[in-house]
Amino acid sequence: MAKVQILYWQDIPSVVEARDENGVHKELLSERFQELIDLIAMKTKLAGTDEYLMEWAKGKRYEVDGSAEEVAKSVKDDFESQYKEIRKRELAKAVG
Repeated sequence: MAKVQILYWQDIPSVVEARDENGVHKELLSERFQELIDLIAMKTKLAGTDEYLMEWAKGKRYEVDGSAEEVAKSVKDDFESQYKEIRKRELAKAVG
């Protein structure tokens, strides 16, 4: 059993962190997620501001069966497969 926690900028995932009895395993999402974060930050005029930094937050921890490494990779893969939907949703929110 692994405990999973996601680091988000606003509602955009960035890092998956999973913990189990063997330690912590982190998976960074692909560069396109950071590019999306930067794009939304520019569109909302948060780039380079303290407000930008304040938008980073960890989600609630939850448990998933499996090792920390397996779970982190699986959750990362799920986010990667949802990228187009996440991008569309976040751009729509930024534009209004």
